[in-house]
Amino acid sequence: MASRKPSARAKRQAAFRSELFGADDAFGREARRMDELDRQRERARVERSCTSKRRYATYADAQDALAACAEHGRRGLSIYKCPHCNGWHLTSHPWTDR
Repeated sequence: MASRKPSARAKRQAAFRSELFGADDAFGREARRMDELDRQRERARVERSCTSKRRYATYADAQDALAACAEHGRRGLSIYKCPHCNGWHLTSHPWTDR
């Protein structure tokens, strides 16, 4: 039976890590890299769907803007409620009811 002393346990862990040849750190680096990619994707998603667009405080304001766009020849727009800012935006994305 192995010793239960903290110093003996630390020695066993160090020996095990030395046998991994840095693989334990590679897994940690990969996890950090994937986390950073997820953060970048989320920032890009928010940029595309919210911060790069004009926000309307009410649905009626968005409808007025939609009508103004239609008067100027821009058709095919729709209105959606933004989950990020709780405002209303216009989009040319064709929404489908599922």
